[in-house]
Amino acid sequence: MARFNLSVYLPSLTLRGLIKGIVYALLLGGVYYGMLVYLLHLWENEDFSHCYLIPVVTLYLIWEKRAELARLPSVPSWTGLIPIGIGIVFFWLGELGGEYFTLNMSFWLVIVGLLWLHLGWLKIKTIWFALIMMLAMFPFPNFITTRITLQLRLISSKLGVWMLHLYGMSAYREGNVIDLGFTQLQVVDACSGLRYVMPLMVLSLLLAYWFSAHWWKKTVLFLSAIPLAIVVNSFRIAATGVLYSMFGAEVAEGFFHGFSGWLIFMFAIPFLLFEMWALRRIPPRGPRDEGSAKGVEGRGKREAQNLREALLRPKFIVAVAILLLTFGLSQGIEFRQKIPINKSFGQFPMQIGEWQGAREDMEQQFLDVLKFSDYIMVNYKNSQGKAINFYVAYYQDQRKGEAIHSPETCLPSSGWEFKEAGNATIPAAGGKPSMRVNRSFMEKGNVRELVYYWFPQRGRILTNLYQLKVYAFWDSLTRQRTDGAMVRVITDVDKEEKLSDAEARLQEFIGKVTPVLDEYIPK
Repeated sequence: MARFNLSVYLPSLTLRGLIKGIVYALLLGGVYYGMLVYLLHLWENEDFSHCYLIPVVTLYLIWEKRAELARLPSVPSWTGLIPIGIGIVFFWLGELGGEYFTLNMSFWLVIVGLLWLHLGWLKIKTIWFALIMMLAMFPFPNFITTRITLQLRLISSKLGVWMLHLYGMSAYREGNVIDLGFTQLQVVDACSGLRYVMPLMVLSLLLAYWFSAHWWKKTVLFLSAIPLAIVVNSFRIAATGVLYSMFGAEVAEGFFHGFSGWLIFMFAIPFLLFEMWALRRIPPRGPRDEGSAKGVEGRGKREAQNLREALLRPKFIVAVAILLLTFGLSQGIEFRQKIPINKSFGQFPMQIGEWQGAREDMEQQFLDVLKFSDYIMVNYKNSQGKAINFYVAYYQDQRKGEAIHSPETCLPSSGWEFKEAGNATIPAAGGKPSMRVNRSFMEKGNVRELVYYWFPQRGRILTNLYQLKVYAFWDSLTRQRTDGAMVRVITDVDKEEKLSDAEARLQEFIGKVTPVLDEYIPK
């Protein structure tokens, strides 16, 4: 019976290498445990379910290079400490700033650095594509995903209506709602096409990597996945409307709605293969001569014998020490004190000048997601019957998964369409300086609203999430504080009302409520 030899499949694997790999895996698991748990939670979302396959694809791409890796010598290099060092900086930015995506990038940089430290640049270059592919397992930050989803929904709705018109059906679009006359189809986040765009981009990237052609053809093949996914998803939306008219809601929203996702890939994959066939016939034909890799092995052998024993052990000790120190500091030192609110929002007055308020309670499902320490939500009305919704959420400390949620990401996902977005200045009043806030004018169906929001953070008034993360990181280091709040003020804008009147109403109310709010939020 033939003896199974693992070294045939993993030529670089030795007992020493295996032990080091286990040590590194345990340390990385300890340092990045919270990030890895959250990452797996994100993968449960159908938009990111393809991420489960990325680690397998990455390992296969490395295994595919096994013969070339076996021929190349390992030339350990202290240069690997550069990406490790940058990764550790990213770790603390993400850990103290409460940003998971920064932690994702830290995890990737540290892995690349460890490989570079022990294997050397020649082997890193050999598996560069596998390392790049690893990045596909990290979903974009929520505020980026929300914006992409919103745009995809709008584009898919427009194309879907155009296709219905081509078919001969009467259809009218208002925002993300398609009115067919006999029923309405709402293009929600799940129908945006994001769950098709990302997997098709990964698939086209793999095909481009294996496509033996000029670089510009590879680029065209990769980028074509985006319009392809959008067009096919729009066809799916249009087909849903057609089937609704023919067979009713059970078919349109039942079997077809789920199975149509598979139809997208059944159509898209042959199209990408056809595109490769067509691109191959466009000059220049065949792969561009990128030069030979001959002599690569010889360049490393001169250094390998000297460095292997002299530097390998110190590199391992330094890398382990860095990871152990990072793990110890992150687990052993509390960088955030819990700063309680000055007074409970339960004591917040319901009378602000001429404005009379009625408190509103938030549903438990939102409380579980937002995870604030205290909040207030009040509907105020004046003597003319004009209404203002006043909402404040306070966090006694901000951590990963327990940080402020910006209306910029929440409102579009609720169906609101931003018509105007920018900043506004609240004039100085009562000895207080003028205040710069975010301003948005938005619509949802026939409803129009004007929104002002800002972030009081430890004596500062901030207006964007980037500022929140940077100051949270800095204040956690220098002041051991990450407490803060989010304030949102909304008023309806009637169709016959001028937008300037709504602006004046909001600014007048904010001028009166801000001094009261200052008594509650710690400076």
